[in-house]
Amino acid sequence: MSDPVARKDLTKRLLPSMTLANGIGSLPSAAQARTASTSDDSSTRFHVPGVAVVTGGLGVIALTVVRALLQHGLTGLMLLDLDVTSESAMSKLGDLRKEFPERTIEAASVDVSDEEAVGHIMASTVEKLGALDYLVCFAGIVNCTHALDLSPKIFRKLLDVNTTGSFICAQAAAREMVKANTGGRIIFIASISAHSVNYPQPQVAYNTSKGALLMLKSSLAAEWARYGITVNSISPGYMDTILNEGQGLADARRSWAERNPSGRMGMPEELSGMVVLLCSKAGSYINGSDMVVDGGAIVF
Repeated sequence: MSDPVARKDLTKRLLPSMTLANGIGSLPSAAQARTASTSDDSSTRFHVPGVAVVTGGLGVIALTVVRALLQHGLTGLMLLDLDVTSESAMSKLGDLRKEFPERTIEAASVDVSDEEAVGHIMASTVEKLGALDYLVCFAGIVNCTHALDLSPKIFRKLLDVNTTGSFICAQAAAREMVKANTGGRIIFIASISAHSVNYPQPQVAYNTSKGALLMLKSSLAAEWARYGITVNSISPGYMDTILNEGQGLADARRSWAERNPSGRMGMPEELSGMVVLLCSKAGSYINGSDMVVDGGAIVF
């Protein structure tokens, strides 16, 4: 039963109010410089200079996107993942450093749902690499279980990592951006699961976590625009990676392709351009948007 005194006190509360930006001139100078202008040409329009933090950074799709960012001018990179010390992780990092020897590429192990650890890493990234310009949140987990059999513990875990973890990382990154008065770009990786129920697999917890991520994106976009920070999300369709391989997924893969106007799954490279766009000058007026990259599956 609710406390009647506490309920009565609600009538005395004062609501906080958002402050919106007042045009380009009200933004930090660094954010103004990151805005598209008539002087832009092919060499600057999609240029992505500066420093990025990428969570879930050692995954197949994340590494593909990271390479694109480095190719477009990124100079400093911090990759976050659960374990960056394994043999596999070290091999991936080594390959990336060999490919981009002039760039500073760091990595750190972290659980994105650990607020204290994430805050520490964001601060140390700024100390090592300089002001933070971009955050791309790939970190996430999936679960395919019938709702009648799904434990609340697993349900909470998916929301804790996929939704709360994204908020924790965004908040920590935004605090550094505001402190440095530089503005920045934050990108969440959502999913078409945020828009429609998947078929044939049941995945209520994952779908819920990604649906919540869309409103998180919109809410932060509204609050943080005044600081020159844009917040957007990308909703990929089914990607043809090792996560969706195996004989046990053959029927599902066939179904996913058949229910898509493009008749196929996506490739990791097909997400890279959207991330580059949202980080570049060309994406300066895109804020609070969800960019669906799914070959047209969402039309059904």
